[in-house]
Amino acid sequence: MKFEETSISGAYLVDLNRVEDHRGFFARAWSAKEFADMGLATGYPDVNFSLSTRKGTIRGLHYQKAPHEEAKFVRCVRGALFDVIVDLRPGSPTFLKWAGFEIRAADYRAIYVPAGCAHGIQSLEDHTEMLYMVSATYQPGAEAGIRWDDPFLAIEWPDVEERIVSDKDQSWPDFDPAVLMNR
Repeated sequence: MKFEETSISGAYLVDLNRVEDHRGFFARAWSAKEFADMGLATGYPDVNFSLSTRKGTIRGLHYQKAPHEEAKFVRCVRGALFDVIVDLRPGSPTFLKWAGFEIRAADYRAIYVPAGCAHGIQSLEDHTEMLYMVSATYQPGAEAGIRWDDPFLAIEWPDVEERIVSDKDQSWPDFDPAVLMNR
């Protein structure tokens, strides 16, 4: 696996080392040793699957409050998505910064989202499927979110004809960074 640093501290784009021949290719999709060598989370008790049937579907921005923060290893397995990470770690050099990455199933690229960051996606094609591993078991009482269009973060989502957002994701309150500093 090849790890490429991103503009968010501790977040990496992950490319497969493909061994190709006339049949196609083989690649390791996950390696605990390689992740450990990078100092990244290696224990993933849950693996989640998401299908967005329509282009423009936004999921997120989600995170788990302390002490239930989740690192995520995200792969698009069909279609394409725009993946957004927001650094919510007060001690991080990229605190309150966001970055977005286009992840396409055809590129066999994944992204590692460090624990303590909010995460969201927008599907770029109909029938986009995402498979992601999380380093902590979901705790309903620790669930939190930031509205996808929060003016403080001013995330530049790709233009689409229509955005599809759940009522829950649309109803997150305005983001207040002071709340993070006092947790």
